[in-house]
Amino acid sequence: MKLNLRNPLCFFDLETTGTNITQDRIIEIAIIKVMPNGETIRKTDQVNPTVPIPAESTKFHGLTDEDVKDKPTFKDVAKEYARFFEGADLAGFNILKFDIPILVEEFLRADVEFDHTRKKVIDAQRIFHLMEKRTLSAAYRFYLGKELQNSHTAEADTQATLDVLLAQVAKYDGQPVVDGLGNTIGEIKNDMEILSNLTASNLVDLAGRMIKNDKGEEVFNFGKHKNKKVLDVLKQEPSYYDWMMNGDFPLDTKRKLTEIKLRGFKK
Repeated sequence: MKLNLRNPLCFFDLETTGTNITQDRIIEIAIIKVMPNGETIRKTDQVNPTVPIPAESTKFHGLTDEDVKDKPTFKDVAKEYARFFEGADLAGFNILKFDIPILVEEFLRADVEFDHTRKKVIDAQRIFHLMEKRTLSAAYRFYLGKELQNSHTAEADTQATLDVLLAQVAKYDGQPVVDGLGNTIGEIKNDMEILSNLTASNLVDLAGRMIKNDKGEEVFNFGKHKNKKVLDVLKQEPSYYDWMMNGDFPLDTKRKLTEIKLRGFKK
């Protein structure tokens, strides 16, 4: 089947030096850009992370320092990738919790504009967990009826995610989505806005340090101020803002925190 697209949809996957959003770096990126007319454009590159690749990460994806020592850094290719993503929505497997946050960090370090908030985000893992609750390899086996080959290479995982989403839409089209409390929260449709609304979370920043509560208010999601409104805390304890800005928090978290502060104090 063909995805019903208004905008191009970029399926992407990253291989990295580790899982720490603030400290780890991208070493491989693969994108399949699906156009509204069904055409696909592929782009895959390895990059020099400028930091050592731990042995435990190499065991996972097979890439070593020697493999990428002569590759361009992400900063070298950041503008090129920003142009490739321009005008497109985003899709992938577990991209909300990992791939998008670390990609945004890399763009911020390169001082290249990449506003993910203006894009629809389709996370095939979220749909899978809503409907079946397993992993990419299990999803591929479940929906495609075969084993995923070359798992944990960026290109294979990206292609697998595209295949899985196509199968998910075909399988569940028109079916209601029910949450853990038995409430119907939507319906699977071949519509990227509907899928984005189902799979996007209540995160304010990509690391999940701030979320929106049931009233749509921005609240802290960690520490002594958990579930307290961000703006209330910043007004009552101004030093908390400085502590976070000087702490080991992702650049995206600090940017969102500053936006909330400026917006609230202007009022």
